[in-house]
Amino acid sequence: MQNKGLVRLFAVLFALVSIYQLSFTFVANKVEADAEEYAYNKISDQEEDYVAKRESVESRYLDSLQNEKVFDLGFTDFTWKEVKEKELNKGLDLKGGINVTLQISVKDILKGLANDSKDPVFNKALDQADEAAKNSQADYVDLFFQEFTKLSGGTTKLASPDIFANKLLSEDINFQMTDAQVQPILRRKIDESITSAFEVLRQRIDKFGVTSPNIQRLGTSGRILVELPGAKDVDRVKGLLQSTAQLEFWETFKAEDVNTFMIAANNKLIDILKVNDTTTTEEEEEEVSEIDSLLSDAVKDSADVATQVNPLYDLMVSGGMQGSPIIARVAIKDTAKFNQYINMPEIRQLLPANLQYVEFAWGIASKDSQVLDLYALKGNRESQPNMSGDVITDAQQTYDMAGRPAVSMQMNNRGAKIWEELTGKAFREGGNIAIVLDNVVYSAPGVSKGAITGGNSEISGDFTLNEANDLANVLRAGKLPASAEIIQSAVVGPSLGQEAIDSGMFSFLVAAFLVLLWMITYYGRAGLYADVALVLNIVLIFGILAGLGFVLTLPGIAGIVLTIGMSVDANVIIFERVKEELRAGKGQIQAIADGFGNALSSILDANITTGLTAIVLLMFGSGPIQGFATTLIIGILTSLFTAIFVTRLMLERDFSKSKKNFTFTTFITDKLPKNLNINFLGKRKIAYIISSILVLISIVSLTTKGLEGGIDFVGGRSYQVRFVDPVNPTQIGEELSAVLGSTEVKTFGDANQVKITTKYKVDVEGSEVDNEIQGLLYDNLSKYYPENFTYEDFTLGANASEIGILQAVKVGPTIADDIKKDALWAVLGSLVVIFLYILLRFRKWQFSLGAVAALTHDVIIVLGVFSLTSHLMPFSMEVDQSFIAAILTVVGYSINDTVIVFDRIREETQKRGWRGTAIVNSALNSTISRTLNTSLTTLVVLIAIFIFGGESLRGFMFAMIVGITIGTFSSIFIATPIMFDTTKDKGEQDKALDA
Repeated sequence: MQNKGLVRLFAVLFALVSIYQLSFTFVANKVEADAEEYAYNKISDQEEDYVAKRESVESRYLDSLQNEKVFDLGFTDFTWKEVKEKELNKGLDLKGGINVTLQISVKDILKGLANDSKDPVFNKALDQADEAAKNSQADYVDLFFQEFTKLSGGTTKLASPDIFANKLLSEDINFQMTDAQVQPILRRKIDESITSAFEVLRQRIDKFGVTSPNIQRLGTSGRILVELPGAKDVDRVKGLLQSTAQLEFWETFKAEDVNTFMIAANNKLIDILKVNDTTTTEEEEEEVSEIDSLLSDAVKDSADVATQVNPLYDLMVSGGMQGSPIIARVAIKDTAKFNQYINMPEIRQLLPANLQYVEFAWGIASKDSQVLDLYALKGNRESQPNMSGDVITDAQQTYDMAGRPAVSMQMNNRGAKIWEELTGKAFREGGNIAIVLDNVVYSAPGVSKGAITGGNSEISGDFTLNEANDLANVLRAGKLPASAEIIQSAVVGPSLGQEAIDSGMFSFLVAAFLVLLWMITYYGRAGLYADVALVLNIVLIFGILAGLGFVLTLPGIAGIVLTIGMSVDANVIIFERVKEELRAGKGQIQAIADGFGNALSSILDANITTGLTAIVLLMFGSGPIQGFATTLIIGILTSLFTAIFVTRLMLERDFSKSKKNFTFTTFITDKLPKNLNINFLGKRKIAYIISSILVLISIVSLTTKGLEGGIDFVGGRSYQVRFVDPVNPTQIGEELSAVLGSTEVKTFGDANQVKITTKYKVDVEGSEVDNEIQGLLYDNLSKYYPENFTYEDFTLGANASEIGILQAVKVGPTIADDIKKDALWAVLGSLVVIFLYILLRFRKWQFSLGAVAALTHDVIIVLGVFSLTSHLMPFSMEVDQSFIAAILTVVGYSINDTVIVFDRIREETQKRGWRGTAIVNSALNSTISRTLNTSLTTLVVLIAIFIFGGESLRGFMFAMIVGITIGTFSSIFIATPIMFDTTKDKGEQDKALDA
């Protein structure tokens, strides 16, 4: 192998970088464990609401470390904030938290743009678009245009004065425009509204304080995915995500207007804290001192009021400047304490008459800044702003006269009048007008050129381009009423997340141990080198995930564990080829070189086909399924590097030093038969009969009995509920059906745990329904719990208990239909992609036909097994997104086996010419050792995950176990024989094998 030094250097550097990236995760886990232990020791289980109190103590402990050095590498060190940013992020199913898909109502946006038109054609088109959307994956706006065209008959236009050619859109649409001209304008306006909603949600999410939140738009459908790992307050999260954006304009006070109040407040606080010095302050001091004792170089929290000389001013980074609307700057970590102080009743009583209704609001945090600006808004008795955002008709990022980023905004007639009065007053008094969204001040510009007439304004200042774009989005957010409905949600309790980590990591360790042991047992010293490469491969996968900021999920762990099984495949292919070269009488150096060279084509083909299915998963899957596909793709790339380069490097180094003979066997495997001479093609008719019977049984079961659809595909709500003692699911199902309608209850794992599925009010949105269902569940299930088990203990997110509701999932009927269609396209798409790749690679349609026929055979039988056994297995056999991921993985794995055989057929044909049966049987015999070895290794891994990987993965793993078994059979007895039977030229027959 050439460039050995470069490969060795790259491998070492790659490993060191990966270990470096993972080191932050280990440090973060250690610090968080210390914080959890401290909180556990500080708050007794006997205290009321002890879980929330522990979370508060743990949070304050970690907050005190924000800028403390917690990781010292000698040449550099890192603060807790920096360590936390670099750790490997854990997903919802491992950390607990909330995942929701929001649907921004395009219908609401259209109605707003049409100024709530009463036109019958317009409104009927909206209603019919609603119905069509239930069974279509097309964008709502496309459906609306289609229905409007059908209903209008050419007599009513979108540009009618009663619809979109109104005052609101007068600058964009006039009544002379055709529907074709109006449609792109409406699409742009809708996209702007969704972008605005996205910006609002992004800012709201920042308030939750969760680690690694994820928010992303899903195509052009108006759907927004929000993931908040670690979030526990379910009601608050759902409320904030669904509430309408409140854009407001307020007059502001100057810093000098509130200085007297701030001085009085500070002095009053000194007196208050002195009075409480022997009670609350002592407790806080004790707590902080305990934290300090655990940190050798800790700096005392600035919020430690016991030692403050000026409680309010000590929290300020700086005060307000003369003439500025900013009255103070405070560190983000101290804003909660500052809010607590200035909102104390004793402090509010100090407000003078002119400040009686003042509203304090924080500014938006600048990037990488740890400080927030505080504003004093001129409130009133009704707490109403001077102007609300519904008057804004448009806002765009522009540039001012000096070429600096600015924002222009336009208002309707009503807004223009109010704005003229407001800006005139601000100009005369030298005041500022705060732009406030969700109680956060985005900007507080002054007015420098007199009252602004006409409703067109430009806001300029020290903006970056991104800040100007964000402000424009914020201004547009208030112009239209666009509701956000939760159409899919998943809430996982923290205790369930920890259990998932434990079971996932245990299955990972068991699978890794079995594979490592097997490779040494089968290949001896060569197997040991393959194990070293495998361990390096695992380190590289985790290092890449951490370095690139990917989120690790439970299916992601399953993908890594599966990669362990699949990554040995490349080494198995190489070792088997080297053994063939040795048996052919070649020297060891030449055998190793030729073995690696001849195996390369098969390895690349096999991994490319598996990678293609992973890419299809990545494209059509969502959430955890994308995590599975991501780790699978990364695993394929790192496996290729470690098997092709690292293993060979170690083999050649060992041989050059010791000169020992390499047999690539052990005393156990050396006795296995070599040079097999099985007539596989001669047995194809029996295989066809067996497969036909299995496929027929599967089709009959699928058409008569069907599949048990998960809520991903049928819609509904499901709850994973755990009890103290074993329960009877049939009895619980009957009790709940009486109040929730048809409700399915199944044992989920242990006998004291059930999965409850219901379609009760599935079409109704809002947290009220969620609370209603949880209340009904508690009312009917509380008798199965101890007497002191309260509703708060039972509900999800209210506690870290190991009993009660551990997980809740909701899927609306519309998105369920879309998920089902996406899954179907994913399976069909993968088959088409593989057909085309095989055709391109082998240049004969017979190869593609054989491969796709075998894959179709595998998919039908796996579906049939699930249909036949869905009510017999003691675990969930629902067909959902995870099941589709399993099907596609089976497709990739099965084609992997098939490609290895096809590749050998091509190689043999190039050497000896096409000889029909002889070539095919020879190829199958020469690859059977690799096929069985890899399949058995993978099955061992899958069985380890099936047994130890947790209940949520059992159906997923069962599908893969069945699929791998059937796939191994089909690659030998279906794919290759069909390829042979559809080839007209049967070639020269080899009588010895054809007999």
